[in-house]
Amino acid sequence: MRPHFLVWGTLALFAVHTPAAAGEASTESAYHAAVKVTTLTKTATTSAGDPIAYPQIDDPEVTALLVEIPPGADTGWHEHPVPCYAYIMAGTVVVETRDGTTHTFSAGDAFAEMMNRLHNGRNPGPETVRLVMFVTGEKGKPFTVRPAATP
Repeated sequence: MRPHFLVWGTLALFAVHTPAAAGEASTESAYHAAVKVTTLTKTATTSAGDPIAYPQIDDPEVTALLVEIPPGADTGWHEHPVPCYAYIMAGTVVVETRDGTTHTFSAGDAFAEMMNRLHNGRNPGPETVRLVMFVTGEKGKPFTVRPAATP
């Protein structure tokens, strides 16, 4: 009977120490206890509510950018043909879509940018907007495209 006890005891310890078995599907459990991990965003949709879709690309490339928008300035109308993700470090940006819908993001906000949808980001505030943008794109291809004519 002792061998069965050892087998069941070992399996129980494994289950307790395995994050997936314990119901922990998060990355946080994969780090040492001293490491603090804070989820900034977790979403299946873009900021416009569209489902996130990963394009089939031949030569993937990830780009990280620091974007700074001075007070009163805007990005200009554009769209992203590939998934982009942003984290607002400072300021507030108002993103407008072609139909006039607006989304406001402030320091501390993280979101999946709109994909294949024209939008314009403007800084209505007194301080420079600083955001970090991560792009999951393709080598040699643009991740921001301007329309032929301004909407």
